[in-house]
Amino acid sequence: MFLNKIKQITANEIRLPVSDLVLSVPAWFTDIQRRALVDAAEIAGLKLLRLINDTTAAALGYGITKLDLPTAEEKPRRVAFVDVGYSNYTCSIVEFRKGELAVKGTAFDRHFGGRNFDKALVDHFHKEFQGKYKIDIMSNPKAYTRVLAAAEKVKKILSANQQAPLNIESLMNDIDVRAMITRQEFEAMVEPLLNRATGPLEQALAEAKLKVEDIDVVEVVGGGSRVPAVKEKIQAFFGKNLSFTLNQDEAIARGCAFSCAILSPVFKVRDFAVQDVISYPIEFCWEKDVDIPDEDTSLTVFNKGNVLPSTKILTFYRKQPFDLEARYAQPEGLPGKISPFIGRFSVKGVTASGSPEDFMICKLKARVNINGVLNVESGYYVEEQEVEEEIKEEGEKKDADVSTLKSYEAAVSAREDFLYTDGPSPRDSKRRKTTDDVLDLPSEQMGKNLQREKLTSHFKAMDTDGKEESKPKTRKVKKQVRKGELPIVSATQSLDAAAKNAAAEKEAAMFMEDKLVADTEEKKNELETYIYDLRNKLDDQYAEFASDEEKAKIRAKLDATEVSLERTWPGF
Repeated sequence: MFLNKIKQITANEIRLPVSDLVLSVPAWFTDIQRRALVDAAEIAGLKLLRLINDTTAAALGYGITKLDLPTAEEKPRRVAFVDVGYSNYTCSIVEFRKGELAVKGTAFDRHFGGRNFDKALVDHFHKEFQGKYKIDIMSNPKAYTRVLAAAEKVKKILSANQQAPLNIESLMNDIDVRAMITRQEFEAMVEPLLNRATGPLEQALAEAKLKVEDIDVVEVVGGGSRVPAVKEKIQAFFGKNLSFTLNQDEAIARGCAFSCAILSPVFKVRDFAVQDVISYPIEFCWEKDVDIPDEDTSLTVFNKGNVLPSTKILTFYRKQPFDLEARYAQPEGLPGKISPFIGRFSVKGVTASGSPEDFMICKLKARVNINGVLNVESGYYVEEQEVEEEIKEEGEKKDADVSTLKSYEAAVSAREDFLYTDGPSPRDSKRRKTTDDVLDLPSEQMGKNLQREKLTSHFKAMDTDGKEESKPKTRKVKKQVRKGELPIVSATQSLDAAAKNAAAEKEAAMFMEDKLVADTEEKKNELETYIYDLRNKLDDQYAEFASDEEKAKIRAKLDATEVSLERTWPGF
C-alpha cells in the first residue's frame, strides 16, 4: 500500500503515469530485506530499476553535477559521506573521477540517530516529572507520545539556542507540566551516545584502507546531523571543516531520482557509473563427495568489499546431482537476529561422463546483482578436449604499427573501469571446488571492445603485408569445451509467482476500495455544493422564472437530500 500510495501521489503531481522507480535502502540491509523490497515493488505494479544504498545515492547526487572532477589519470577526489538519520548512522568513503564514483568503504551504527537523542530527552523529563509532579509518563502511552513529540521540538530548538522550554497542558491527571533544559545539560546526558560517533568513521576509513589525511571533503547529510555536538565530533575526527552543500533531508531522494533517470530509457542524462560494494561476506556450503575425501565443504565466494555487481564461476566435479547452500559467512555481523541463510540451489542433470570413474565438470554462475541480491543464475558442464594451439615465437620483431597498437590499447585500458573480483586459482590436482572470476561489462564497454578488435585486426593486417606466408607452428593442448546446460532449482527467500500474484490481487482490491471511498466522498461534496448553489439561485437567478409553489417543492427536495446526506455521511 505504501508504494502504491507514493505511485499515486507522484502521478497526480506530475500528471503522468509512473512505472519505473529506484529505491534507497540502508547499507546494512541483508539479502532477505532486499528481496522483500524487490517483491513489494513488483506487487505494486512498479518496475524496480535498482536498489541503491543511502549514502551511495547521496554520493551520486553530489558527483553527477560536478564538472571539476579529476580525470582517470589524476588522483581521485575522496569524499566522506556521513549520514546521521533518524534511526541509523552511516559513513561511506567514495572516490570520484570524471563520470564515475566508486565506494571504497562503508560502515554503520544501526542504533545511533535522531530518535536516540529524543529518547534521552524523554528519559530526562520522565525523571523530572516523577519528582516534580508525581506522575509516571511511562505508564500512560498517550502521555509518553506527547512528551516524545515535545522532546523532538526541544532538540530542534537546542540546535539553534542555548536553552529550550517544554510546556504541555493536561499531560496526565489534568496536570500541566513545564520544564527548562540547556544545551549543556542536553550534551551531558547524550555523552555516551556521542562517544560512539567516531566508530563508523574509523571503520569506514579502515575498509577503504585510507587515512584521515587522504579525505578531501566531508559531506554531511541527514536530519540528525543538525545537533551541534554531533557536528563537532565529526569535524574533530576529520580535522577539517564540514561541507553541507547537499540538502540534508532530500539528498538521498535526489540521488535516487538521478539513478532512475540514468537507468530509464525515457530520459537522456550525463553518463555516470556507480560502483558499490558488498556489505557482508557470502559463502557457499555443500556436502562432501564420497569420491573426493579431502574436499572442502565451504568457501567464501564473495568477500566484504567486493564490487557490486559481482559474478563468479564455481567449478565442481560430481557424478550425480548435488545441492549448494548460500549463507552469510559472519552471522555475528548481521543486524538484529536475521538468519544467515540466503538460499539453497539444487543442481540437476549431473551424471558421470564416460566411464563411472569419471567426473562431470560442473560450472555454476553465481552473481550478486545490482540490487545486492545473490542468485545462482545458470549452470553448465564442460569436457576436456585436445585442440591445436598456435605457438607464438619469442623474440619476434614488432614493427612501428604494432607498437602504436600497444600504445592505443594501454591508453584505452587506463580509462576503463573493469569489475574484477578476486578468487582462487582454477582446477587443482585434488579436484576441489574452485571459483573463476567473470568480467561484468556494460553495453558501452562491449562497443569499445568491438572497436578494439577491429583495430587489432587492422594493425595485424598491416603487420603481415609484404611478408611471406608460412604455416604457423601448433601444439596440442587440453581445453575445457562447453557441452550443455545444467538445470538449477532455486529455493530463496523471495516470494514465488503464485504468492506474488495473490498479493497483487489483494493489493488491487484494497486500492479499488480506497478509490471507491474517495470517489464517493468527492461526489457527496459535489452534491453538497449543488444543494447550496441551487438554494441561492432560487432566490436570485431563478426567482422570476418559478412560482412560489415550484420553489417550495424544489426546496423540499433539497432539504430531503440534505437530511439523507446527514444520515449516510456523519459530520456533514
